[in-house]
Amino acid sequence: MRSVLIKSFLSLHPKHRPPSISHFAMSTAVPAARARIRGVVFDMDGTLTVPAIDFAAMYNAVLGEDEYRRIKAENPSGIDILHHIENWSPDRQRKAYEIIVDHERQGLDRLQIMPGAAELCGFLDSKKIRRGLITRNFKEAVDLFHSRFGRPFSPALSREFRPCKPDPAPLLHICSAWDVQPDEVIMIGDSLKDDVVCGKRAGAFTCLLDEKDRYSPDDFAELNLEPDFKVASLTEVQSVLESKFDLLS
Repeated sequence: MRSVLIKSFLSLHPKHRPPSISHFAMSTAVPAARARIRGVVFDMDGTLTVPAIDFAAMYNAVLGEDEYRRIKAENPSGIDILHHIENWSPDRQRKAYEIIVDHERQGLDRLQIMPGAAELCGFLDSKKIRRGLITRNFKEAVDLFHSRFGRPFSPALSREFRPCKPDPAPLLHICSAWDVQPDEVIMIGDSLKDDVVCGKRAGAFTCLLDEKDRYSPDDFAELNLEPDFKVASLTEVQSVLESKFDLLS
């Protein structure tokens, strides 16, 4: 219960914190205990790497123009293409994956490390905080990222691990491998519907990387969830961790 209370308190952004809570915090002599963070799990595309995949073109190629428009209109928060094709016939699904992999390989040619990623990971390593990775991309992309980045993540789960995000299974698998509780981990990613949902379902803290301010309170209300933290760059994550958590340094 204590960890739940701490998490609820941390999830309140200072600007939106109710006056009663602010008053309570100022009127007590004992500061609130900070939650421990023992591991950070990252998304890859759009988080550790600069966005390089044209997802709209990929979805259009897999679904066809008319079907893509229809599904996009029905899912304004984003299309889960892997979930959408999982009940297709084996032959149709195979062709869909060929298209997906082709677009992903085109993205590999443009792979760039996200600014701030190396510095953040260096900070985590200095604090002996574990680093994991969960992506819906394929293993070849993870291998190339590791070779370019030079700092391995472990475990590093690609879409070959099923079920994929936003199911909490991959994040819970990492927690089990680390022998830590989900509420000792923070999930960082650029997708509300994949990364934040995965983290919330697992019981972890969540941090939404929103470089271009794509997400608004309306988006949070639509999915009935809100990330614990929202940052505009990876360089902001270190200050969030240092100011909000016990990092076990």
